[in-house]
Amino acid sequence: MHLSVIVPAYNEEKKLPITLREISDYLRKQNFESEIVVVSDGSKDKTVEVAKSLISEIKNSRVIEFKENRGKGFGVKEGMMGALGDFRLFTDADNSTPISQIEKMWPWFPASAKGYGGKGYDIVIGSRDLKGAILDPPQPPFRRFTGEIFKYLRKIVVGLWEIEDSQCGFKCFTKRAAEDIFPKCKINRFAFDPEILLVAKKSGYKIKEIPIYWKNDLQSRVKLKSMVKMLLDLFKIRLNEIKGYYD
Repeated sequence: MHLSVIVPAYNEEKKLPITLREISDYLRKQNFESEIVVVSDGSKDKTVEVAKSLISEIKNSRVIEFKENRGKGFGVKEGMMGALGDFRLFTDADNSTPISQIEKMWPWFPASAKGYGGKGYDIVIGSRDLKGAILDPPQPPFRRFTGEIFKYLRKIVVGLWEIEDSQCGFKCFTKRAAEDIFPKCKINRFAFDPEILLVAKKSGYKIKEIPIYWKNDLQSRVKLKSMVKMLLDLFKIRLNEIKGYYD
């Protein structure tokens, strides 16, 4: 199995069919074996039913279901650990970044039997903040402001000064990196991304950040309560590092 695409989903019954069909249509045209793994994290709507109804239509797809909502980080972790691919990508259920953007990632990975890669990176992450990234449409000023504040605090508290966008939901890992990194992770909700990258860095994995296309949902909102929890999680990550949990 060359590629696993992990799609964490919470109450995504409306957006999921379009996303899964677009991913499937793209993967069917490739010359490698792949799978799609949907992880429903305690969805209260018909996310699970919708995903399962598409299994007969979409080749090599499966659903991992959890009754309790544990957070996006938990869903990604479980999907990564349950995946079979030599490369493991997680992407958002709203299809913010088209699956075709993975073509920008392949050259940065170690060389594979399929002829992909060659530059030797273990993890390649999409970025909305690097030069060359396209945000369609651009983020509203307040959203940009809060994002910059979080980025600054993340760099101060956790580090990772070389990473501009830790929160983009389009990240790909080699099998070896995924199976080493994710069992060490403790954060289950939206601050899980900095933890993943910190664990990867401490474990000696090479990370490449590249600009990507991002379809911006202007209806999307980050609640103040969620922002506070994310900031608290940054301090949890720092404390975990001090305690040696990531060694």
